[in-house]
Amino acid sequence: MKALVLFSGGLDSTVCLAMAVHQYGADEVLALSVYYGQRHKKELEAAARVARYYGVRQITLDLGEIFKGSSCSLLEGSAENIPTGDYSEQLEKTKGAPVSTYVPFRNGLFLSSAASVALSHGCEVIYYGAHADDAAGNAYPDTSAAFNEAISRAIHLGSGNALTVLAPFIDKPKAQVVAVGHELLVPFEQTWSCYEGHAKACGVCGTCRDRKLAFRLNGLKDPIPYENEEA
Repeated sequence: MKALVLFSGGLDSTVCLAMAVHQYGADEVLALSVYYGQRHKKELEAAARVARYYGVRQITLDLGEIFKGSSCSLLEGSAENIPTGDYSEQLEKTKGAPVSTYVPFRNGLFLSSAASVALSHGCEVIYYGAHADDAAGNAYPDTSAAFNEAISRAIHLGSGNALTVLAPFIDKPKAQVVAVGHELLVPFEQTWSCYEGHAKACGVCGTCRDRKLAFRLNGLKDPIPYENEEA
């Protein structure tokens, strides 16, 4: 295979999957999804659904043990509720520290795991969907351009120069992710971004707010249903 996509079933990683399929063809793309002890399985259900849509092979890893003991509000068993404000409001409360939905060094772990899987399957490139909005204000430090540069170089060196990491939106806002996905006819209605696991996306968590705004900035309506459309 040519490309591995770190694939959550969310909007950003689905656009990356569409880009990889467009570039290499479905038979040359491997989707890697990760269970990390998250509160719900909606992401993984979406990942399986979208992988079938594109006709790509999917592998799922279970890394849940690594995050046990973390207080991250995204994880099953956490005593913290999912915050409902936008990220700027959340960062005011954390005084510049990562937000409560930051899973400790998740992208570092996922990308390292992806490198091993990619090498085992003969891939040349790893795609992942980090974008500039997530890194703003240190909300998610493992989505920053500086982090991407460092880990991309480490993976390239550690693979014997066999692997290249592509983060096509690392310096672009989420609105640009939606614009590219719209052009590639991505089935946005099949994706899941919400931090909650309800029947509908909550509409008020940080990722729901960012997603809805990204569609509005493109003059588009997000095709998924929300419990709260107005937030």
